[in-house]
Amino acid sequence: MKKKFTILDHQLVPRHEVLSPEEKRALLAELKIKPEQLPWIRESDPVIKLIGAKRGDIVRVIRKSPTAGESIAYRFVVP
Repeated sequence: MKKKFTILDHQLVPRHEVLSPEEKRALLAELKIKPEQLPWIRESDPVIKLIGAKRGDIVRVIRKSPTAGESIAYRFVVP
């Protein structure tokens, strides 16, 4: 039987992680911002659906970078 392919298996899709409530509070305090001030990502985004992120969550996006090794960005999940 053939393994089902998910978009998370694709090499061009970066790793996405939902922040815990503690991580979310710490990030917002460190940056001194409100969640709405982060770049947005829609609940309807295919990766957001797959990882189970909900409206109001903050997602850490970890991309591989040839110069920096890793690049980390944050996105606020909106409807």
